[in-house]
Amino acid sequence: MSLDNIISVRKNKTLYRDGDKVLKVFDESYSKADVLNEALNQARIEETGLNIPKILGVTMTDGKWTIILEYIDGKTLADLMAEHPEKKDEYLNLFVDLQLEMHSKTCENLNKLQDKMNRKISQTNLSATVRYELHTRLEAMPKHNKVCHGDFNPSNIIITNDGKPFILDWSHATQGNASADAARTFLLFSLDGDTDTAKKYLDLFCEKSDTAKQYVQKWMPIVAASQSVKGNAREREFLYSWINVVDYE
Repeated sequence: MSLDNIISVRKNKTLYRDGDKVLKVFDESYSKADVLNEALNQARIEETGLNIPKILGVTMTDGKWTIILEYIDGKTLADLMAEHPEKKDEYLNLFVDLQLEMHSKTCENLNKLQDKMNRKISQTNLSATVRYELHTRLEAMPKHNKVCHGDFNPSNIIITNDGKPFILDWSHATQGNASADAARTFLLFSLDGDTDTAKKYLDLFCEKSDTAKQYVQKWMPIVAASQSVKGNAREREFLYSWINVVDYE
């Protein structure tokens, strides 16, 4: 295996291209369990029929856990949006359609979104009173079993040269309520400072899925609290502002 051609460097992991394969090399901060869970998520999502890079193996590279994936040649949707701003609305429509296609799938062996969020809320530095309120809210939300990505953003979509879309990075995949996944995507756009796209995205998602905007907004404090656990100081401050929002116009 060759580690000469770096595709991208992310926090705690580096992606290399080796011919028709991608080597996703994790640093020592990743546990064996987390890497194997990500590989298992990817294998399970393959079985849903969604367009995703196929997993080809898990191995060790220079003492580091490595997932071997099929290489998909193309550009990310984020890059296309930046290169063709005049087509951003068209790309955003495609983005929402892909998310809704994903939400139409079920995968009964995935971890449950509600369990993950309860665990994350318990790990926050929020007061016991706020944690109790968030756990109570989460328990009251409708229980679904739709495939949820957990990090659905334009950087995780690759469009091939012939126009075929592929969804990447299934490390956060769960089964649960699609509106929680939408709330997460809205917060990702907002975290990047792109509030205009965040609003357009939410309007499109609610229109295309026939979901009340207020329903997605009810998930915002819960999802923000869950996400705040791994965020940096700036992200935590932003996410905490959503946690404290109780009423929406």
